[in-house]
Amino acid sequence: MSLEELERADNDSPWKEILEAYFPQAIQFFFPQTAALINWQRPYEFLDKEFQQIAREAEFGRRYADKLVKVWQIQGQEIWLLIHVEIQAKSEDIFAQRMFSYNLRIFDKFGKPAISLAILCDADPTWRPNQYSYNYPHTKLNFEFGIVKLLDYQNRWTELEKSDNPFATVVMAHLKTQQTTKKFTERKTWKFSLIRRLYELGLQEKDIRNLYRFIDWVMILPKALEAEFWQEFKQFEQERSMSYITTGERIGYERGKEEGKQEGKQEGRQEGKQEGRQEQAQRLVLRLLQRRVGELPQEIQRRIQILSLEQLELLGEALLDFTTTVDLLNWLRANATI
Repeated sequence: MSLEELERADNDSPWKEILEAYFPQAIQFFFPQTAALINWQRPYEFLDKEFQQIAREAEFGRRYADKLVKVWQIQGQEIWLLIHVEIQAKSEDIFAQRMFSYNLRIFDKFGKPAISLAILCDADPTWRPNQYSYNYPHTKLNFEFGIVKLLDYQNRWTELEKSDNPFATVVMAHLKTQQTTKKFTERKTWKFSLIRRLYELGLQEKDIRNLYRFIDWVMILPKALEAEFWQEFKQFEQERSMSYITTGERIGYERGKEEGKQEGKQEGRQEGKQEGRQEQAQRLVLRLLQRRVGELPQEIQRRIQILSLEQLELLGEALLDFTTTVDLLNWLRANATI
């Protein structure tokens, strides 16, 4: 995995962007009962500043894509929705407690009840936290929150294919990314198929651009396969005589062009620049590992810090499958002569 790909893997922006672009569709797709309460004719508001106030004070676990949104019920009352997208690869014991903590902090700080909803993107079919409770002789609590498990849509693929809701495409891209770990040729095929589907649905250019951005961001390919994909896609657009040729370039990535620039720069870089790039890769890999397996002992951190840039990029690709520090240690033993 290249340094650019490590940076992309460390960024939760595609989920945040797609939620902001299609928030009503997200609630209607994942949580139809909640969607039925809301007057979608009235404008909704993302409360990013308010969420940051409670998130900075929160003490529990890791966050990925979170959105706090003010909506209006059909009856006219204001209500807040807390949407949490849990992207981490393994289950988390304190997840339900964290959901309760956020809900409580919103009520405590702003005096607003919030509907808490979670989208679970992990690969464990048995992990389905939906409540936090305790029970003592004179005090008891049972906090329940809504969840949707993306893994469940594996058995609803035909339904996804028939849906024109943008989040059907989001779920399809997520599932195929999950299913093609270390199967990059198959991933390239699915990536092309999902993007072609956007055109076949007859979507507006804006919608194709938004969904294209999400698919391209999550379905990462090795450089050689990425180049093949771009050539095939460019030919597809030309054959269709589309009015927005090379949509990927118009989104702003312009990968081939940008990579050429980077390669030209690298040829003239001095050794100090290479060291800076290696340090940047070290920081990214350590941050990603912390997200995947938790805090790393100092000894393991030192072992990672003396890896070459090539080894760091290989580790950046391998760590996507790690769930514990044992996986990391096994990789180091097999791939790093230390």
